[in-house]
Parts: sequence; structure tokens; C-alpha cells
Amino acid sequence: MDWGLFSDSLWPIVHRGLVGTIPLAVVSFAIGLVIALGIALLRLSVNPLLSWLGRAYVSLIRGTPLLVQLFVIFYGLPSLGVVIDPWPSAVVAFSLNVGGYAAEVMRAAILSVPRGQWEAAYTIGMPRATTLRRIVLPQAARVSVPPLSNTFISLVKDTSLASLILVAEAFRQAQVIAAATSEFMLLYLEVALVYWVFCTVLSFGQDRLEKVLERYV
Repeated sequence: MDWGLFSDSLWPIVHRGLVGTIPLAVVSFAIGLVIALGIALLRLSVNPLLSWLGRAYVSLIRGTPLLVQLFVIFYGLPSLGVVIDPWPSAVVAFSLNVGGYAAEVMRAAILSVPRGQWEAAYTIGMPRATTLRRIVLPQAARVSVPPLSNTFISLVKDTSLASLILVAEAFRQAQVIAAATSEFMLLYLEVALVYWVFCTVLSFGQDRLEKVLERYV
């Protein structure tokens, strides 16, 4: 292996991860959380139709591969006259995927809040929406932090799939360098190391956040 190439290519891959992979994951995760909250509320609705729509969305997202979802949006929609650039296509696909998985996390977190707190809020005349916003969701957010953090870390790794639609992120950068140098093993091990470092740092941040939230239990 060419270790000179390893050192020369390390920063370009790390830089592309910092300006490509991480922003893609952050934006997709933020949008996905909004979708997830909406789907979770649909799942909890007393209206059978709304509840069914929520279940159908979760079933569709969790029952199909992320790669297929990405290809449907980038390669499939143009046949219907909808053309989306690579980066927005990746954001849409990853956001919808996160929404399907995180919705069940949020639904479980909301259900974990004792029913008595809902009843106490109703007793003092607090509307359901206000109860949800001011009492239930803050408690549910603390409960959902660990699984949602794991979802985000998984998303960081899943962004490598965006290289298949030519999004400029860490794995795509490694592919470009590998194609030019024919050092495929070296470059792929290097980008794997970069992803591992990113995820290790994020895991450390997750642990710190959980310890901070434990103070409010």
C-alpha cells in the first residue's frame, strides 16, 4: 500500500466529510424529525383514517430499502416530469426514511408519559394541543434522545449511499481518488476509518447529552 497516498488523501476525504457528509446528515435528520413527529401524531390519532395513514407510511418506509427509495426519487421521478438535483434528492430520501423510523421512536416516547399527566392538564382546562406542547413533548423528548441519537449516527453512515447519485460526500471523494490511483483497498479502508472517527465522536456527544438530561429526571 502507498502510505504516502494515504496521508495525502486523508484531508480531502475528511474535508469532504465535514462539508458534505455531516451537513447532509444534519439537514436530513432535522427535516426527518419534523416528518416523524407528524407521523407519530397520526399514529396516535383517534381518527381511524389518520391512524391508518400513519401506519401505512411507516410500513412503506420500513419495508423498502433506503437505496431503492433514493433511486426512486432521483432516477424515477424524472419519468414523471419531476427532476431533482442530486443533493436535494438525497435530502428528500434520507428525510423520508428518518421520518419512518423516528416516528415509532417518538410515538413510544409519547406513550411513555404517564396518562395521569394528560388527565391533570385536562382538569385545569388545558387544551389537548397545549398539553402536548408544554407537558408531554418535553418529557417525551428526553426519553427519545438515546434511540434518536442512534438513528442519527446510522444516518451519517447511510449518507455514503448518496455517492451512487454523485453527491459529493466522503465516500464519493474516496471513490474519485481510488479511480485515479487504483489503490481501492487503501482508499476504502481510509474512508471507513473516517466514518468510524465521525461516529465515535458523535457517540461521545450522545453519552454527554444523556448524562446532562439525566439531571432533570
